[in-house]
Amino acid sequence: MAAENYTSVTVFILGGLTHRPELQLPLLLLFLGIYLVTVLGNLGMFTLIWLSAQLHTPMYYFLSNLSLVDFCYSSVITPKMLVNFVAEKNIISYEGCMSQLYFFLVFVIAECYMLTVMAYDRYVAICSPLLYNIIMSPQVCSLLVAGVYAMGFIGATTETGLMLRLSYCEPLISHYFCDILPLMKLSCSSTYDIQMTVFLLAGFNIIVTGITVLVSYGFILSSILRISSTEGRAKAFSTCSSHLAAVGMFYGSTAFMYLKPSTASSLAQENMASVFYTTVIPMLNPLIYSLRNKEVKAAFQKTLRKNRL
Repeated sequence: MAAENYTSVTVFILGGLTHRPELQLPLLLLFLGIYLVTVLGNLGMFTLIWLSAQLHTPMYYFLSNLSLVDFCYSSVITPKMLVNFVAEKNIISYEGCMSQLYFFLVFVIAECYMLTVMAYDRYVAICSPLLYNIIMSPQVCSLLVAGVYAMGFIGATTETGLMLRLSYCEPLISHYFCDILPLMKLSCSSTYDIQMTVFLLAGFNIIVTGITVLVSYGFILSSILRISSTEGRAKAFSTCSSHLAAVGMFYGSTAFMYLKPSTASSLAQENMASVFYTTVIPMLNPLIYSLRNKEVKAAFQKTLRKNRL
């Protein structure tokens, strides 16, 4: 059988969010504003937690790492997207594309596991409060966070390695960043085995962590309902509601994107889901965790007073 003559792609062209010139400037301003809020919110949350001794607890240790992950994976995508709104050609090199894909996968997989660790932390705090300081010791917290980043790097290395094995004969990526599914559509070679492997890996990361979160909150809800005082139940619900909101938004949008048949949605729907979990959720997370959190507000006010003196 004669070998097929494929032209090796050295650069890709990103299709972007829109081809309408009149929308480029409004979208640039919109996403620039979102990115600035994301950077300030997540780095501000990270800095506040590390500067405030009263926030040096396991819950806020995990939250500071969630803020770091949100900042990183938004920064992998958004700056290039902003440049593309004003560039004549939305070009990205093959190496740059694969690097963007790799680091995006590192941080988006880490987000799955960080949310799971945070759910486990709340489960221990509410269901086993007397053993909380023993179970969630500093050593255990450090090991859990190390495991989160390890899963991110292992998953990203595996999936990016599979994408590097493909031959690409089309340069136009119908997306605003280098993601797995749009890249597969450009391949000249068979993608069935790789598609199934990626589907299984994504399914494992999303479904296993999602089920773990749901089970944790099932036990948490059961424990909360057994609390006799109304004030105690309200406080416990308040502590968990922010995390549930963040979990629901993240898992809903990622499951829509990766756990469906490739023909089940339009390009516009896929772009909307991607925009939600790559730019909107990283912006909302620090707001969700700070606006309803009295401890964060108190630590922020205390820090401001110290800086004024």
